Amino acid sequence: MRIITVSREFGSGGRELGKRVADILGFDYYDSEIISAIAQKSGLDPNFVETTLDNHGWQDFPVSFGGTMHSVAYMNASKIDLLVQQKKVIEGIAALGKDCVIIGRNADAILKDLHPFSIFVCADREAKIARCRARAREDEKLTDRELVRKMKEIDKARARTREFLTGSEWGHCQSYHLTVNTGEWDMKALAAAVAVFAQMWFETKA
Repeated sequence: MRIITVSREFGSGGRELGKRVADILGFDYYDSEIISAIAQKSGLDPNFVETTLDNHGWQDFPVSFGGTMHSVAYMNASKIDLLVQQKKVIEGIAALGKDCVIIGRNADAILKDLHPFSIFVCADREAKIARCRARAREDEKLTDRELVRKMKEIDKARARTREFLTGSEWGHCQSYHLTVNTGEWDMKALAAAVAVFAQMWFETKA
């Protein structure tokens, strides 16, 4: 079984890159399916699950390195339960024993004992703004400044969540096998290159 995990900055194109790599390699692909599975298990609305897990209620609370909080009372029990459900879903995906690409959700840390090939995807600010604009709804009228603020807030939440859950630093090069800057790449060509790199990495571990 070969597992590829993709962590990414908001707007960097990590989701698209992961999907393209999965298609090239013939791997299963998991992204929104994880949210759907959590919602089904918990009996909650998928939008509520996604909002709760992505926005996080604790990003401004004091967290000590190593994943412990100064006061567990700050944690909302429902959010903890969703994180537990998320972990179980990701472990369940791995238990299927099939080659797959998993987007986000700290899957690389959750499945570390299975030695996934972990990728972190980033991009420069201008490239991320352009990507967000290209994929925005017609009624979305955020200014560049508002978009940048949104990017920072989401990435900050991801970083704090990773610190809380794993004690490791989100986005730090030493936490991943490959860091990719999508800014000046054609995504199709980049996905092909990453797929080759991943295949070579798995061959060294065989």
